[in-house]
Amino acid sequence: MDNQKRPRILVSVDMEGISGIVHPGETNPEGYDYGRGRALMTAEANAAVAGILDAEPGAEVWVADAHGSYRNLLPEEIDRRARLVRGKPRPLGMLAGIDERTEAVLFVGYHVRAGAGPGVLAHTMSDALLDVRVGGRSLGEIGLNAAMAGHLGVPLVLLSGDDAACAEARELVPGVHTVAVKEALAQFAAATTHPEEARERLRRAAAEAVAGRARTEPLALAGPLAVEVDLAAAHTVDLAVLVPGVTRAGGARTVTFTAADFAEAYRLVVLLVRLGSIRPA
Repeated sequence: MDNQKRPRILVSVDMEGISGIVHPGETNPEGYDYGRGRALMTAEANAAVAGILDAEPGAEVWVADAHGSYRNLLPEEIDRRARLVRGKPRPLGMLAGIDERTEAVLFVGYHVRAGAGPGVLAHTMSDALLDVRVGGRSLGEIGLNAAMAGHLGVPLVLLSGDDAACAEARELVPGVHTVAVKEALAQFAAATTHPEEARERLRRAAAEAVAGRARTEPLALAGPLAVEVDLAAAHTVDLAVLVPGVTRAGGARTVTFTAADFAEAYRLVVLLVRLGSIRPA
């Protein structure tokens, strides 16, 4: 099949929402059990790829490593029928690989937004951000990435993670398929499904979601958009207001800006995350 005619499907894979994972020691490279976390993450990515290809054998499947350094998925273990995107910085961050030909996006291993929950390892992009509000609505990684995909006309058709993340996705995108691979009990605790069972459910749900992708509407937020971001560190605010159009607002740790469209809003939020990684000299 001509590559220009093959449907492209993107799988964006985070780590905190993977079955069995509950602690930073399993998601950070310096953690005692990070190697196991990588293996679990890779296996769930492969389950989603397999489900997509069950439904669409001719699909062009891209897998975006979307956690931390974006270098977590084991390249030699990824389903060879998929193309892996890894490393940073890169255009569109967690959605790298999406383009005008993409027909659907799946979020695997995602987590609830900062301040919500209980949710396993809840946060929004990094510890630098306490909250992101677009048009007054609080959005975490699920909402920000679903809306960025929606700006490009691409629907979010499936999300896997804990029960809180699944509920957040359903509130944002009616009709999205969800797979709860664990029940959140606290920030670092969950009642988790066995990884093999989680993968079986995910493969079935991915096939169903991709087969019915035309029935799910993209999450489209029309501009101009008023964006407020609460930052964890006061010195990050001092850096943020050096960006044209970004001003201090509300409390000492809140900045605001107006974006012409969601793509502009998304890129500025990603920039604020990077500024939040800068430590005082």
